Amino acid sequence: MKEECPNCINFGKAAVIGCGFVGSASAFSLMQSAMFRELVLIDANKERAEGEALDISHGIPFARPMKIYAGDYDDIADAGIIIITAGANQQPGETRLDLVKKNIAIFQKIIPEIAKRNFNGILLIVANPVDILTYAAIKLSGLPENRVIGSGTVLDTARLKCEIGDHLNVDSRSVHAYIIGEHGDSEIAAWSSANISGIPLNDFCEMRGHFDHKRATEKIAADVRNSAYEIISRKKATNYGIAMSVKRICEALVRDEKSILPISAMMHGEYGIKDIVLSMPSIVGRNGFETHVPISLNKEEVEKLNKSADILKGILKENNLL
Repeated sequence: MKEECPNCINFGKAAVIGCGFVGSASAFSLMQSAMFRELVLIDANKERAEGEALDISHGIPFARPMKIYAGDYDDIADAGIIIITAGANQQPGETRLDLVKKNIAIFQKIIPEIAKRNFNGILLIVANPVDILTYAAIKLSGLPENRVIGSGTVLDTARLKCEIGDHLNVDSRSVHAYIIGEHGDSEIAAWSSANISGIPLNDFCEMRGHFDHKRATEKIAADVRNSAYEIISRKKATNYGIAMSVKRICEALVRDEKSILPISAMMHGEYGIKDIVLSMPSIVGRNGFETHVPISLNKEEVEKLNKSADILKGILKENNLL
């Protein structure tokens, strides 16, 4: 008879905590991905979790066999990945940082429950403000820093690639550029390192007949920064883009891809920044965060990155987390 191992890591199993717009869309995306054999959904409203699990499970005949069900914290101890989307929704006119107090209080209930189960997998924080909450999860969980990561600016970076692709009329998958810093109003478009399949961005722009680089980059950066507000003002929530971002991060984790993604992770002196979680290009694999990847930044971008870090540190201090 096979001996049970309640604390072994099972990367065929994931859990989603929080079954609102983002959690349910993420669960649906993960079901379609065929990455997992088992997916457990947890929500403060158990009936909501049951309803989402039942609804999503009806799509399994069009995907791959898997088990999807509503559960509780005892069901997640052996999961390879726990995805936390639980939290108050961002309202029209509200910034991500406005959510701090409400969502830290929610995390102070959720994270200790996970820690009590001797969880050995990866915590993926998606709730906003993601950089602040990833820092809080590291401190509250006691888990190694590499195993607590945030979705960071993965979605912002995808938005940036879409905007550049549209501007230049090229496949956005050929665009190599990052949004770094806070997943929020102080985020930075790292134009210094942007390129189109290895061709410097400005050179490629001129190939396509665009010469007013400053105006174009300022507009694109503003459109990316404001895109969540635009979506929320129209449909009250963003859920599909972030769900695909969750799927992409999970792929890198489950398949040990060593992919470079701009996730939220603890800084330890890079660009003069330490003891704060920021979104920077990082190698992501089975063990979670491996290392930051240095990218070319000019003096102004480094200054903006430090300013972004200072804003987040101020929020942490206000909430007695730093």
